[in-house]
Amino acid sequence: MVLYTCGQKTHGPGFAHPCAKAGKALDAAGYEYELKTVGGYRLAAWTWGSRDADREEVKRLSGTNEVPILVLDNDEVISGSGAIARWAKEHPRSPAKSGG
Repeated sequence: MVLYTCGQKTHGPGFAHPCAKAGKALDAAGYEYELKTVGGYRLAAWTWGSRDADREEVKRLSGTNEVPILVLDNDEVISGSGAIARWAKEHPRSPAKSGG
């Protein structure tokens, strides 16, 4: 699975930043995931000129250039921190079964 985030990634308080909220929810549910950081942070005016190009892949996958989005291994796309957090809570990763 791949989590697309802005430059804030999964750092910072999850209640304050959507990308952090998504990452922390996946971490709490026990998931390992690839993290892809995209440019074009909307509060950084110097990134506005390249925002569309920087987020082209995100828009192709989700229909919007907003992050976070989560792409599951079956190619299902979950958009938005609330939806990602809800999915993670409803689908916690099962602990690996040990052989024996």
